[in-house]
Amino acid sequence: MILINLLPHREEKRRQRKRSFFIALALAGIAGLVVVGVWFSVLQTLTGAQQGRNSFLKTEIASLETQIKDIATLKAEIESLKARQRAVEDLQTNRNVPVYLLDELVKQTPEGVYLTTIRQADQVVSVNGVAQTNERVSEFLRNTLYNSKWLERPELVEIKLAAQPQNAKDQRRMFDFAMRVTIKRPGAAAPVASGASAAAAAGAASAPAKRV
Repeated sequence: MILINLLPHREEKRRQRKRSFFIALALAGIAGLVVVGVWFSVLQTLTGAQQGRNSFLKTEIASLETQIKDIATLKAEIESLKARQRAVEDLQTNRNVPVYLLDELVKQTPEGVYLTTIRQADQVVSVNGVAQTNERVSEFLRNTLYNSKWLERPELVEIKLAAQPQNAKDQRRMFDFAMRVTIKRPGAAAPVASGASAAAAAGAASAPAKRV
């Protein structure tokens, strides 16, 4: 016996294929939404963590900036205190400089040398005097160079025969001289160049003086 299927089996298969396609498409969409949701959740978590780190860094930076400002203020106060201390020390030293200067000149002036005028301009002292011989002036220069803790860089400005009155009983030759010397702080080392200049000045003083 021959059986003949008269049902529309082709349309039924086509409907099943469509149903399967839409089901697969729906499942793919759901899977995609799940993946997107998970990824979005991960991104949110990472973003929140980064924002937390950013907030922590901002707080720490603000704290460091405050500390830096405090340190700068402290440095400024320290520098101000140091400047005041230096000003007080300089004032104290400068107040005693004339006393030290006169005492030092008395110590370093050899016999046969008489000082007539002493003038101070800042740290430079101009000295005028009378000496019995050129050697006395040279000794005075050496004393201020090597033996003084308050005087340095002696420089002979001029030396000449002193004018003698016609009726003077003592006709010994005297020499007028002018020199400059610099005031230094105790303990300061005298430069080597000053020794050379003082030696040259001493040599000039020991040379025969020309009559003026």
